[in-house]
Order: sequence, then structure tokens, then C-alpha cells
Amino acid sequence: MAAVQWRSRWRNYEAELQRCRPEAAPVEFGDYHPLKPIMVTDTKTRRGARKGSTSSSSSSSSSAPADPLSSMLDGTDPLSMFAAASASEAPAMSHSASTGDLGRKKREKEEEAVGPDFEHWSSKRGEILARFTTTEKLSINLFMGSDKGKAPSPGSAVSEKVRTRLEELDDLEEGSQRELLNLSQQDYANRIEELNQSLKEAWASDQKVKALKIVIQCSKLLSDTSVIQFYPSKFVLITDILDTFGRLVYDRIWTMCSDPRPLPDSFTVEDVNDTAKETCLNWFFKIASIRELLPRLYVEAAILKCNRFLNKAGIQETLPRLTAMIRGIGDPLVAAYTRAYLCRVGMEVAPHLKDSLNRNFFDLLGTFRQISGESVQNQLVLQRVEVPEYLTLYSPAINWILQCIAYRAPEPLLTEMMERCKKLGNNALLLNSVMRAFRPEFVAARATDFIGMIKDCDEAGFPKHLLFGSLGRSLACADPPESERLTILNEAWKVVTKVRSPQDYINCAEIWVEFTCRHFTKREVNTVLADVIKHMTPDRAFEDAYPQLQSVIRKILNYFHDFSVLFSMERFLPFLDMFQKDSVRVEVCRSIMEVFIKHQVEPTRDPVILNAMLHICKTMHDSVNALTLDDEKRSSALLIIGFIRMVSFGRDFEQQLSFCVEARATFCNLEPVLVQLIHTVNQLAMETSRVMRGSHSRKTAAFVRACAAFSFITIPSLSSIFSRLSLYLLSGQVALANQCLSQADAFLKAAVSIIPEVPRSISVEGKLRSSESFLLDFTNNFLATLLVVPDHPEHGVLYLVRGLLNMVQDYTWEDNSDAKVRVYISALPLLAAMSQETYLYSIPKVDSNETLYGGDPKFLSEINKLCETLIGQILDHLKALGRDEQSTRRQGALAFSLFSSLLAHGDLRNNKLSQLAVNLWNLSHKHGYCETRVSVRTLEYIKHQAQQPDMTHLTDTVQRLALQSRT
Repeated sequence: MAAVQWRSRWRNYEAELQRCRPEAAPVEFGDYHPLKPIMVTDTKTRRGARKGSTSSSSSSSSSAPADPLSSMLDGTDPLSMFAAASASEAPAMSHSASTGDLGRKKREKEEEAVGPDFEHWSSKRGEILARFTTTEKLSINLFMGSDKGKAPSPGSAVSEKVRTRLEELDDLEEGSQRELLNLSQQDYANRIEELNQSLKEAWASDQKVKALKIVIQCSKLLSDTSVIQFYPSKFVLITDILDTFGRLVYDRIWTMCSDPRPLPDSFTVEDVNDTAKETCLNWFFKIASIRELLPRLYVEAAILKCNRFLNKAGIQETLPRLTAMIRGIGDPLVAAYTRAYLCRVGMEVAPHLKDSLNRNFFDLLGTFRQISGESVQNQLVLQRVEVPEYLTLYSPAINWILQCIAYRAPEPLLTEMMERCKKLGNNALLLNSVMRAFRPEFVAARATDFIGMIKDCDEAGFPKHLLFGSLGRSLACADPPESERLTILNEAWKVVTKVRSPQDYINCAEIWVEFTCRHFTKREVNTVLADVIKHMTPDRAFEDAYPQLQSVIRKILNYFHDFSVLFSMERFLPFLDMFQKDSVRVEVCRSIMEVFIKHQVEPTRDPVILNAMLHICKTMHDSVNALTLDDEKRSSALLIIGFIRMVSFGRDFEQQLSFCVEARATFCNLEPVLVQLIHTVNQLAMETSRVMRGSHSRKTAAFVRACAAFSFITIPSLSSIFSRLSLYLLSGQVALANQCLSQADAFLKAAVSIIPEVPRSISVEGKLRSSESFLLDFTNNFLATLLVVPDHPEHGVLYLVRGLLNMVQDYTWEDNSDAKVRVYISALPLLAAMSQETYLYSIPKVDSNETLYGGDPKFLSEINKLCETLIGQILDHLKALGRDEQSTRRQGALAFSLFSSLLAHGDLRNNKLSQLAVNLWNLSHKHGYCETRVSVRTLEYIKHQAQQPDMTHLTDTVQRLALQSRT
């Protein structure tokens, strides 16, 4: 192609803006509004017309355009359709609803009895196993299996089967057994699990009597208290087997009833067939033949639910009988856990039968007299167990029994139980369980009474600080009377502060911190913190109590959201100093920062808050090292950034800048924080300009230059090249807006100088991506800024534009990349805008090149020469693409981009430029890759422009532009 003579099109931006604005259509009050119901009426009318109506709908409707949403619905609202359908179906459903009404009411009654607010046994299981352990050696009796346990052949007579099974039960009572000695706790648990598996395998192979043998032998183990400290855990392990057995028996009978159709959940005895009833009775008869009380009681309780198959009132009759049977158990600990198991089964199968549960509790009160008896005391001496330790063994059983009784119990019943506890005297163990099991509201309302009962307890039997701990848990959930709160705290803390063991002390103090924070001021909380420091500092006791100390911090932060109050506590920061393990200290600092960012609504300049938060943020920052994970660095940086954003010194801009300088030195290892500080300082400079209304005094001019210096010094320390590029450009724009021309010039030159450092690929979210798109975005933003940047008097015309283009030309782009040419095409609109008499935009009080050169012909000539050079480079690249058939699509896209630039910014009255535009149009459509819709809209735009008085020359050009179909 011949050399092109570039000439920019003269632009009248104001007139173009006016032409682009949509025409204003005045709307009078009462005219069409899309929400008016007339549209719905209008749509229905049209709908009727389509069905054959000959009447005209347009005469009665508004002249406003139809509502597209209503027209799509064809006049029918889907919500109204559903409502109408449900209304029509209601009579049909009434009959079916009434038939299942009885079963649904029964299910609802059971669900009401035990709701989601009831804490199930499964949630306590793990805690018991972890708490009650032993290093003593354990033993277990295993009964030897025999062939008698196998299922008889199908040909055997029924009488023979019955006789065989009775013999097997006799063998169970008197047969051979093997005792395993010297088992560790883990070995014992493994043996129990083996028995559980053996039970399932025996059941699966139809050896039902063998399965029963296993359950009986496991139940007998619960009478053994030779290693008494392990008894609660043994109870948990063995009752798991009993639960498995109960499920297997129930499911077996349920299956027998479900043929041919499944048995409903709300079945009655009439729904159960005779075979299932006979099988169920057979199981109860087998269990009734067990000679020993404890296994007979446990196994029958395990299948208690099966009474539903036999008798409507079977469970209601059986529970009192089993409760009375427990009175025959001599060991109070064994009896307590047996009652707990019966309560557990009772709550699962018949939670509404509370009378038997209550009877269990009152029987349990009588059991406490046995604890001081001679047999129990001799057993404790023999096993070298102290009374306080022995009493704690009862806790899981008593807690569970009381929880079952107290669940949704009427207040008179709870009051009666509380009075019974008072009459016992020295009832610390029971009192502790009562406070844990009863509703917090009940305990809180009678907190003073409970404190009196605690005082009456003997310290030797059960430590009082544990009792106050249980009371504190209830008071953390419910509020006592306001007049009693200070007395309660004083009475409790008198006991807590006298606890000598640091671990026991912090366990109790942690609970009462919440009560203190909930109802008192910083003065009382500060006193509590001082007491905690006093107890936990000697011998570095805090090192063993980090979880409890962290809990104290969390509770304080839950109630104190005003950080000026929080940090004014003298003992808060010394309390933080006890967290000397790095990971824990950082975690605590994070939690404080999260609460600060969440609840600090207004920016602050309070020196107490700033100093404390800087200390906390510095702790987080200093924990970052080479081994720190990126996620941890990111989360720490975000928290620190949140703090920086909340710092404001108002109009004291110099103090704000000093804070940023200090923060830069403090957080130099976290790059996102440095980026935020640069943004903060740039914002500070712009805020200064806003306050001065763009006219800086000598003092404010020096200040904004200091802000620019801060950014110029900080940006090079960033490792991310694109962060540096964007911040250099942004800081240059800020400097320019504040009339700091030399600083702006330095920022922009620095940005241009580091372009060669941009890598060809960058990591984005862990994946390598080409950096071309990011670099193109930057250069386009940079070019847009250069329009308002005046040329430096010592560096020649357009030196920044030339410098950028030279860097782009020398940059090592990817192979088969068009990025460089796209930058050249993007530079043409900038150069065209620079040749205008009035620029599209400008910065107040900054003289751009329009003022410096005033349309000087030499300046315009330089612009034209540069444009011609760029177009030449672009055309050379298009020729090179034309030699490769695989690059025709890229060639067409670039040709169309250049055509668009010539059309928008070139003066097409120049014949050569006009001919070039036509050639580029034809080249872009040559291979059929140009999108037809875009081409059509472009032609329409050109025709529209040709109608303007100063654009009539486009009429000839548009006639030479033809659409070509795809080949």
C-alpha cells in the first residue's frame, strides 16, 4: 500500500455529546406507568381478541407500550394459578387428610415430647470415654462358643427346637468360660468391639441364641467394679452392644409385620400379625429365664420398645416394674448407671411417661445413703480411691437422669426435686447435677438459694469451686434478679479466688468471666482479669491453660465492642502478654482484630486504641516468615488493612501521613498492607485538594508533594510488577490533579521504565496466565492519562508517548501475538485527540499541550508523522499476516479495528485516507470472518454520520463499502 498522509478529524465534542443524548419525552401526571393495573386489563383484552373476538381492544387501552412481563405471561399470574389449583384441590384432600389424622397426631405428640432442644446420649458418649480412663489392668470373661449355638436343620420338630434352645440357655448360665487378664484400656475396648461384631455376625447367620449369649455375658460385666475409675466408660461401651441388640430384635419383628405391605410408623397392636407376636413373646420369655438380676434387667430394657408389638400399654406397665427391680442391686454405682440406662431407653421409646423417670430419681436419692456405708468405704480403701474422685463417677449417670426428668418438666416438679436435695444434706454431687440439668432460667431465678445450698456442702466430699462452676454455666445462659447480681458475683469469687490449683482455678474463673462481662462494667472485669493474672503467672501456669485463657478473651470481646473502654482496662494488655506461645498469641490477636473490624463503625483517632491496635497488628505481622502459608499472610494482611482504613485524624492530614509512615515501617513484610498505605496517602492528597478547592497554599502544596514522595519511595519495594505499574500510574494521576507536575512526570517515567520487566506469564489464583491482557489494559489506561500530561520543556514533543511506544516496540511479546499492534491502534485515538483545539477532558489549573502549543503547526506535524509511522507499522503487520493462511482471522480482526479508528478519528476527506479505510473494510471482510451484525450496524452508523453537515463526505465512502457473505 502507498504511504498514508494522516490528518486528524476536527471534533466538536460538545455538539457530539448533545447529539448522543436521548430525546426527552415529557410524561404528564396520570399517564402510563408500568405498575398500573391497566396493563393487566389490556393484556386480557388482547388475549380475548386472539380467541376470535371481533371487537377492537386498542380503543379502550392506553396508548402506552405493552408491559413485556405481563405479555409474556399471557395475562395469567402463575401465583394466582397455584392458589386457584390448591383451592380446588382442598375438598378432594379433606378425606385423605382425615384418614391419616390419627397417626399424624400420635407422631406429633412424640415429637413434642422430645424436640431438637434435647441433648441426646450420643453427644455425651465421647466426653465420658475421654474423661474416665485408667492405667490399671482390666479383665474380661469370654464364654466359649459351641456348636449348639448354630441354627437347627429345617427338618427338626418345633418341640426339639424349643428343647435345644432351653439347653443352650442353661449352657449359658453354667457353661465353660475363658477369662482374659491384664488387658489395657484400649485392649478392653477392642475386645468389647469384637463382641459387638460377633453379635452382628451371629445375628446375620441366624444364630439368635448365640447373639443373646453375647448380650448376656456383656451385661454381666456391668456388675464388675474391680477397676472402679473405668466403670463409666465400661458402661458406655457395653450399652452400645445392648443398643445394637435391641435394634436387631425390633427390626426383625418389624420385618415380619411388613409382609406383604410395610407397617406404618404409627401402627397399633391390631396391625401386628400372630407370627410376629409369637416371636416377640418368645424373646421376652427367653430373657425372663435369665437367672441373674442385672443381665435380665439390662437385656429386657434393651428390647423395651418391642412391647409395642404385644400390648398397647406394654411399655407403660413394664417401666415401673423394671424401675422397682433396680432396687435389688446392692452396689449404688451399678444401680445408678442401671437407672440411667432405663431412663435413656425410656426417653427413646416413651418420653411422655415421666412418672417412671421421676420414680427413678426418688429411688436414686435413697441410694446416696449407701455411699457412706461400710461396704462402699471398704471398696474405696481396697482400690485406693478417694471419696471426691469416687463421687465424680456418678456424674454422668445422675446428670443424664436429671436431664431426662427436667426436660420440659413443670416448675412445681423441679421445685419439689430441689427441696428433696436440700433435705438430704451434704448433697454436693446431686446439687451439681441439678444445676447442670435444670433449666438455666429456673436456676438463675433461685441463684441465691443455690448459693446457700452450696455453702452447706462439705468441701471434702465435692469441691465447692466445681459447684460454683455449674452455677456459673446456668447464669451465663439466664439472668438472675438484678438486685442479687453483685452479691452472687462476690459470693462466687470468694470461693474461686481461694482455689490453689491453677488448672482448677482457671476452669472455674473462665465460666464466671462471662457473668461478669454480661452484667457489670469494665471496673469489675478489670478486677477479675487482675485476679486471673495473679493466679496464672507464678511458675508460668498460663502455659497449661491457653484454651481457657483464649475463652476468657472471646467472652470479653463478645460483650465489649467499644475498644476505647476495652483498652482502658489496665489489665487487658498484661493479660494478653500471658499468651507467649507464638501460634496462640497470633490467634488471639486475629480474634481481637476480627471483632474490631466488625464492630468499629466510626473511624477513630483515639491514641489508646491506636497504640494498642498497632501493638496487636505488629504481633501478627512479626509472626510472618518464610514458612508462613500464603493464606495466612493474606488473612493477616486483610485484618491489618481493615484497621488502617478505620484510622482517621480528620482535618489533621499531617498526623494521618505520619501514621502511614509509621505503619509502613511496622508492616514492611506484608505487601497488600503497603499497597493499602499508598492508596491511603493518595486519598489523603486528594482530600487535601478537595478541602483547598483545588487552590493549594504553600503549606498544602508542600504536603501533597510529601504524599507523592511517600508513594514514590514505597512503590519500588513491591514485588508485584503490575502493582507497581498501576500504583505508579495512579500516583502520577493524583500528583497531576494536585498540580505537582514534576512528581507526576517522575511517576509516569518510572512506569514506562519498568515495562520491560513485565514477565510473559503471571500466576493468577495458582495458575499461569499470559500477561498480555493485563499489559494491554495498563497501556490503554496510560495512554488515556497522557492526553492531559503537558510535555516537559527539556525533553521534546510527545516524549512520554514516544517513550511508551518505544518500550512497547522493544518488549518481547509472545510468538504469534498481535498485542504490540493493538497498542499502536490504541495510540491513534490519543494522538487524534491531542491535535484538537480543545481537549476532551482536562485537569483544573494544569495546562495541557492544548495550551502549551495552541494548535502550533509544528506540533500537529509531529503528531501526523507519528500517526503515519504507527499506521505503517500496522499495515506491515497486516501484510505479514496475509502470507499465512492460518492467520487470516487475526488479519481481519486487526483490519477492522484499524478501520474503526480511521472512521472515528481520521479525516476521511483525504482521498488516500479514505481509500485506506475502504481497503481495510474489504480486507476485514475478505475471508468472511467479520461478524455480519457488527458490519451492518457499522454501516448504519456511517450513513447516520453522513447526514451531519460536516460529514457529508462519508456519503461517497459508504457507497464503496459492501457486505460480503461468508465463503
